Amino acid sequence: MYYKSKGYRIFSIFNHILLILVALSCLLPMLHLLAQSFSSKTAINGNLVSFWPVDLNVDAYVKTFNNSNFTGSMWISVIRTIMGTFISMFIITTAGYALSKDFRGRNALMWIFIFTMLFSGGLIPSYILVTKLGLKDTIWSLVLPGAFGAYNLILIMNFFKTIPKALEEAAFIDGASFFVIFRKIYLPLSLPGLATVGLFIMVGNWNAWFDGILYMSNTTDYPLASFLQTVVVQGSAQSMALSQSEAAALSEQSIKAAQIFISTLPIILVYPFLQKYFVKGIVLGAVKE
Repeated sequence: MYYKSKGYRIFSIFNHILLILVALSCLLPMLHLLAQSFSSKTAINGNLVSFWPVDLNVDAYVKTFNNSNFTGSMWISVIRTIMGTFISMFIITTAGYALSKDFRGRNALMWIFIFTMLFSGGLIPSYILVTKLGLKDTIWSLVLPGAFGAYNLILIMNFFKTIPKALEEAAFIDGASFFVIFRKIYLPLSLPGLATVGLFIMVGNWNAWFDGILYMSNTTDYPLASFLQTVVVQGSAQSMALSQSEAAALSEQSIKAAQIFISTLPIILVYPFLQKYFVKGIVLGAVKE
């Protein structure tokens, strides 16, 4: 058997070592960040913190949740992620269902969509368009420009193509319309693909920071990723809403670590519920006919 050969065993060992190293490169920075967030200012300034908290305390988390700038930005990110994911999924699934059928002009439309994957209008035209449409300084400037993605469309379209056409033909015979077939047959049978693409869109909306800085004039309207970018880059006590007494008692590094760790929690908590669909969704959606 091929899996008992010497070459396969060497490949398997090398593969396991490589995956362990990749996993550690992702896990260790998170552990270091978590340890810093629970450590005292003295321990952090003395470089005593590695992967375990020193002088355990939760002052950084208390200060973070009492910071109205942080909680306000987190609320904006939650709204943006929910709205962005729902709107994107509606556009992509309906377009993917239509383009999974054969009709005149379908190939031309697909070439147009693929063209947008390779070339874009650029930053300045996008900014002018958003401004002229009156979307600047609104939540729509964060949600609408990235609502449609050709890559996600292709994944969903290919997933829809894997569903047997006999199901659709039987539904037509029973008098179902395209909308009913899409809602009652295609969507329920495409949960792996929908969960996979939904996770892509959700993570993209949650982590996006540049558009918040670009389209929001007031820093209180920043989504969480934009707020964290200003905190990490500026790194001042003022950006973290620290008074002089708090700055003397708390480490800025500890508060930064707490804010960054809290910002990653929603995605970490959501991922286990979607992980069971992830592998099947990305593999089936990648099949080309």
